[in-house]
Amino acid sequence: MLSNFVQSSARQREIVEIVFRNGWDYMRRLLTAGKADDEPKLPPPAVLRNILIDLGPVYVKLGQLLSTRPDILPPEYIEELTALQAEVPPVPWDEIEILIRQQIRQPLEEVFQTLNPQPVAAGSIAQTHRATLADGREVALKVQRPGLEEVVEQDIALLKGLAELVSITDIGQAQDLMGLADEFGNALRAELDFAKEATYTDRLSRNLSKSRWYDPKKLKIPEVFWNLTTEKLLAIEWLDGDPILLADYTGQEHGGDSEAQKKELVTLLTRVFFQQICLDGFFHADPHPGNLFYLKNGQVALLDCGMIGRMDPRTQQLLIEMLLAMVNLDAQRCSQLSVEMAGVSSKRVNLANLESGYDRLLRRYYNLSLSELSFSQMFYEVLQVSRENNLRLPSNMGLCAKAIANLEGIARTLDPEYNFAEQIKPLMTDLFGRQLVGEAPLQGLLRTALDLKNLSLQSPRQLEVFLDRVTTETLQWNIAVSGLDGLRRTMDDAANRLSFSVLVGSLIMGAAMISSQTEISQVYWVSDVLFAAASIVGLWLIFSILRSGRLR
Repeated sequence: MLSNFVQSSARQREIVEIVFRNGWDYMRRLLTAGKADDEPKLPPPAVLRNILIDLGPVYVKLGQLLSTRPDILPPEYIEELTALQAEVPPVPWDEIEILIRQQIRQPLEEVFQTLNPQPVAAGSIAQTHRATLADGREVALKVQRPGLEEVVEQDIALLKGLAELVSITDIGQAQDLMGLADEFGNALRAELDFAKEATYTDRLSRNLSKSRWYDPKKLKIPEVFWNLTTEKLLAIEWLDGDPILLADYTGQEHGGDSEAQKKELVTLLTRVFFQQICLDGFFHADPHPGNLFYLKNGQVALLDCGMIGRMDPRTQQLLIEMLLAMVNLDAQRCSQLSVEMAGVSSKRVNLANLESGYDRLLRRYYNLSLSELSFSQMFYEVLQVSRENNLRLPSNMGLCAKAIANLEGIARTLDPEYNFAEQIKPLMTDLFGRQLVGEAPLQGLLRTALDLKNLSLQSPRQLEVFLDRVTTETLQWNIAVSGLDGLRRTMDDAANRLSFSVLVGSLIMGAAMISSQTEISQVYWVSDVLFAAASIVGLWLIFSILRSGRLR
């Protein structure tokens, strides 16, 4: 398998050369000697990061995906891969212009007043240019790097080969790496489809346009220009602002109180993301500082909606309970919820070890004040305890952990006194209240009253039927208790052996009594027959007990 992997294409040889150049000594020994002295390990975090950067944009995206999976990788790898960014030079304008013309299929001079050939940003998947439409509106054009689709498909196929190779490592033996490779391939293909990103952007805009927790007017999701958007070109509204950590909050238009403005801002962000995760079940999974802008009009803009996480209602409920258990430092509840999230039987998990791991983890936070507590770090460590106990939690838990980590990092930079747990407590109280009474309390009350009315109408007739059966002795109780078949067989075996034992004893006693009457020689032979029968039955009983393995 290794020789085929190395020799099948130039790209595969290039991968191996990059791995060699970055000093993964085990790989060198494996390919040259065929066997390594020690159990295979992944390269150190910094080496793995350099390998992914050298391999190119596809593998940079792989590293970014892996940074959202603390249930797979140890914390040192997560930390190293979280800030993974490739230094990608922009594509020359001539190539970009050709691609834009192919996608729009109209003369650019008719569509745009101006189109800046200098990109405002360049990434591993696309680069962004600023333009002005014919009607004067400003747009941002996100253009996919030409020829990337072919490279991506080739590298996705190679990733499956790498997944098979890494399956011999410690981590590979504990994880479904082939499944992870498929998951990554699907996620990357989705990220290459800018029409899907446009759909995600529109859906986030609709979801966040209403809320009882914040003022939707303070949040901005860019408008999508669908007439210019294709799979390789995304046209969205140009928003004038600065990255959220670089913005100026001291202007007179904001009241001049920068600290109050920052506190209000982090409260808004917390509530926006809590609503996405715990109410909508559809959330922006990559809210790093470069994707959050503070606009000149005081709004907060959420950009780059290509990486999205989803939560089904069941997972949402379990996550909310997990957050509450973490806030209360409840190790037992954390272990129970982890098993439910993993969707496995509790019989297949060592609950004592799992609870002990959570207890050791949470005990470290017992004496910390809320201001000292890093909730995202605790969340990551909870996922790692699950990984150490071979519990595979849903992958969206990693995306959720990353979103919370990015949010908490931004919030603490803006407001050093920020505390995530204190921020979400009133939101959780309101959420539990909604679950208790529903979104429409009056309708719920009327529905309950209708059910009670139906029950009151049906109860007299059902009670009459019950009493009639009792008085006429036609009432039958059908009770089924599981697990009684084995007990019944055991009781039958014990009764049979006891009966044979009594029989053997009776035969022996009868033979002894007859043999003691020596004067009746005519029936002396009967005692021999009884002794022989007792011996045969006794030997058969001993043999059956020994064969069943239940002598003790």
